[in-house]
Amino acid sequence: MTESNSESTPQIITNPESPFILVDGSSYLFRAFHAMPSLTSSKGQATGAIYGVINMLGKLLEKYQPEKMAVIFDAKGPTFRNEMYSEYKAHRPPMPDELRSQIEPIHEIVKALGLPLLVIDGVEADDVMGTFAFQATEAQHDTLISTGDKDLAQLVNEHVTLINTMTNTYSTPDYVQEKFGVRPNQIIDYLALVGDSSDNIPGIPKCGPKTAVKWLTAFGNIDNLVANAPMIGGKIGEYLRDNLEQLALSRKLTEIKLDCDLPVHLEDIQRHPADMERLQELFAEYELNTWLKQIQNGQVPFTKTNGTRAPAPLVTKSAPTDGVTATSTESPASSSAGVYETIYMPAQFERWIERIENADLFAIDTETTSLNTQQAKVVGICLAVKNLNDDNNLACYIPLGHDYEGAPDQLDLEMVLARLKPILEDEAVAKCGQNLKYDWHVLQNHGITLRGIQFDTMIESYCLNSIATRHNMDDLALKYLNHRTIHFEDIAGKGKKQLTFNQIEIKTASPYAAEDADITLQLHQTLWKQLEAEPSLKKVFTDIEMPLVPVLAHMERNGVLLDTEMLAKQSVEITAKLAELEQKAHLIAGEAFNLNSSKQLQVILFENLELPVLKKTPKGQASTAEPVLAELAEQGHEMPILILEYRSLAKLKSTYTDSLPKQIDPGTGRIHTSYMQAVASTGRLSSTEPNLQNIPIRSAEGRRIRQAFITRPGYTMVAADYSQIELRIMAHLSDDDSLLNAFAQGRDIHQATAAEIFGIDLQDVTTEQRRSAKAVNFGLIYGMSAFGLAKQLNVSRGLAQEYINLYFARYPGVLTYMENTKQQAKATGYVETLKGRRLYLPDINASNGQLRQYAERTAINAPMQGTAADIIKIAMIKMEAWLKTAPYDLIMLMQVHDELVFEVADKDLEGAKAEIRAIMESALTLKVPLIVEVGQGKNWDEAH
Repeated sequence: MTESNSESTPQIITNPESPFILVDGSSYLFRAFHAMPSLTSSKGQATGAIYGVINMLGKLLEKYQPEKMAVIFDAKGPTFRNEMYSEYKAHRPPMPDELRSQIEPIHEIVKALGLPLLVIDGVEADDVMGTFAFQATEAQHDTLISTGDKDLAQLVNEHVTLINTMTNTYSTPDYVQEKFGVRPNQIIDYLALVGDSSDNIPGIPKCGPKTAVKWLTAFGNIDNLVANAPMIGGKIGEYLRDNLEQLALSRKLTEIKLDCDLPVHLEDIQRHPADMERLQELFAEYELNTWLKQIQNGQVPFTKTNGTRAPAPLVTKSAPTDGVTATSTESPASSSAGVYETIYMPAQFERWIERIENADLFAIDTETTSLNTQQAKVVGICLAVKNLNDDNNLACYIPLGHDYEGAPDQLDLEMVLARLKPILEDEAVAKCGQNLKYDWHVLQNHGITLRGIQFDTMIESYCLNSIATRHNMDDLALKYLNHRTIHFEDIAGKGKKQLTFNQIEIKTASPYAAEDADITLQLHQTLWKQLEAEPSLKKVFTDIEMPLVPVLAHMERNGVLLDTEMLAKQSVEITAKLAELEQKAHLIAGEAFNLNSSKQLQVILFENLELPVLKKTPKGQASTAEPVLAELAEQGHEMPILILEYRSLAKLKSTYTDSLPKQIDPGTGRIHTSYMQAVASTGRLSSTEPNLQNIPIRSAEGRRIRQAFITRPGYTMVAADYSQIELRIMAHLSDDDSLLNAFAQGRDIHQATAAEIFGIDLQDVTTEQRRSAKAVNFGLIYGMSAFGLAKQLNVSRGLAQEYINLYFARYPGVLTYMENTKQQAKATGYVETLKGRRLYLPDINASNGQLRQYAERTAINAPMQGTAADIIKIAMIKMEAWLKTAPYDLIMLMQVHDELVFEVADKDLEGAKAEIRAIMESALTLKVPLIVEVGQGKNWDEAH
């Protein structure tokens, strides 16, 4: 581990147990906001910055237990620097609302922690800290300033040290010299020369850090530099001489004041006991559950004896002679340290075999050569089990395929996999993991079928609250365990130079890998308790989401064939069509321009053609976004129509006709999409690489792309699609007699609705009336307003409202359902599907009308979308069970929206189609029949 990451205290702090600590609250605030994931509470309050700031404060409190500590924030309004230079910080964007809403909660928690909070009008936080640091130095007291602001490096001396809690690095005089190339007493001049774009400090044009260091090394300070300005040659010398007056101003702006007249004196800076009752209220309100739990257990957060730790990198000790690498990690959930092992010896490996065989549950994670599920090979395996002797977990990493130069001998991959295979394939041996579907594929690449998948922490989190956070392990560890994990970039680097796992040294890889398994098991232990407290959510997890994991894995593994020649031909045709459209656009514009350039398009549309500006971008430019172009097209303007067609074709070409052939796996000759279970808030599946959900079905070009999805010779593609499933769910939920009767009698629901709305017989309904009724049917379940319906039907808003009024008059149960659902959501903060899946609505009681109305529309629609998602997932689980014993030759290829797609042997076509329909229609019993339309063909388009 590098020295900069060391937990050790720098030698210059003469009283390390109790330094005078100053915290740059403003630096904390912005760094936490940009570094933390976008966390929100169940009430919709942003909490990422709150967590980040308090966590960093907690690390300081826990480490130093200081007697004297203050947290300083910038006050609103101008300071003396604004009077000196009106453009100071003038270009900074306004603070985001999401960040502003977290400032007051942070202030309240800081005060409840017993820490002095300083926000002094007219004085920047830097100057407050500079003044206190100077006073402390005068009093021979060492000061530790916690900040990420480079400007404060000018304060560093033998008694003042900076600490960056996000990187755990200390700025001593030597560190400043090494980092900036100049001494701390030269930092003011250095900053004045290079300027600061964030503060709008001008500096010397074209003078970068290297030039500034060169000049200050040669001349010592700005005064000497200015005196020798005539001898500075080249263009940079001219810039210097032309901006000497500006340089003097920049120096004054960058210099931190050390003599501010403050209303608080150094001796007043005293830490007080925490207000535990108020802390408990605040931690509960903002759902900072780890710290809340500590208080509820009688512990004081951020004390050395409370059993928690501030997240920090793992510290690797020297390897014992028996081949065990013990990695000390302070568990975020317990007071004692866990032990991670790196397994080199067969005897160690056998001890772990015995552990997982005897464990009620073990966590497993694979480290691999690739993220491509079809091609990834095992580099190492991570395991974790509950430690029977204490509250911690035991975890290990088994390196198997590290092949960098000088890599130590590792256990034989084939031997290890062969020994693990019976355990991994045993359905009765319970496993847990994070996104285990990926590990299923990886092990399948080695001939192992992972069974006994009982818990997946990604899915546990998703079932608890689909919108509360992202469901990756790093974010979950922060939210639920108050722990910052080692990130892959921390050990592998970034960008083009990023290492693959097999290239990473084992001593570096092992703590990261073992932590994966340990944290996964810890997350399960935390999340499962919460799921058990919510029986309906637990049932969604156990009955739907977890059984679906192997179903999706098998479907992904099956993949689907592509007709690459057809796609290549379509790409050529689209290229020709794009060129034709481009020529037409140039003719209309009267000049050549880049159709892909928003700036050039703005000039053509709004300056040359003088079309009306309907909307502006945040930067004040005329918007050329698709909705704007669509509205202009509706007004009959030719250029927007052409641009929309151009964009649509270009997207099809880049996303599908050009890209799909490149995504064919060379080993199988098929494309293998990945189905994402924990993305869509309503429970719907999404797919990626390639995304099968967004292939257009209404356009001729989109249908041609579907024609390229084909079957093997002797097989037929079968597509089974739920008919009007969300409307049927609406009928069930609303219990409206007219809707129930229409579906029960098998009537065309849109025709029936038209007859009801217009008060005519079914046989008299015109095509136009049916189209209007269809728009009303689907529009209302998505919360469409009269304005939106009018726009879709191209009728007046008054007529659209009349249609809506007639609809509710004929279907009063629907209106009652909608109103009751909104009221229930306002009372509980969430809505549920028929199977108990829950969607939280943090904005349902928002004071902002737009946010509230959107939440109300979501409340109405989510139970229908979510129930539809549950139904097709249940159908897939039943289908998988049937496929294991089916007397037919078929595989499940794809799931897209409300449709399942199969590849069926021609000889088994009729029998398989009947069974597929029966399974899907029996997935859930509603008050109206579920109807599945089944089609067939040699390609997806024909089948659909």
